[in-house]
Amino acid sequence: MPFTKHKEVVHSAEKPVHKETSELTSKHVTELIESTNKLIQRIDKLVSLFDEAAKHVGEVESTEAKIAALSSKLESLLEQNKAIAQGLLLLEKYVRGKSGLSQPTAPMSEYS
Repeated sequence: MPFTKHKEVVHSAEKPVHKETSELTSKHVTELIESTNKLIQRIDKLVSLFDEAAKHVGEVESTEAKIAALSSKLESLLEQNKAIAQGLLLLEKYVRGKSGLSQPTAPMSEYS
């Protein structure tokens, strides 16, 4: 008996499925296909957007690394310029002291 009940369930389940598919007209199928195509196009655009965003993230990371390297080089140049300026001031003091020239009116304290 359980076997026949199972068959009844299968037969009763097949009827609504068959009824639903028979109710779908070609218009409904066409609309469904069009909707699916639109969804696929939107998903493709979304994937393209994510691809483009991933490229820009990589560019930003490399740009930050470039900025850090340039900043380090600029700091080094700034220190070198300070050392050169201090050397020039000491050289000027030495030359003025040896030649007996007077000191400049305004000392250049911004480099020391």
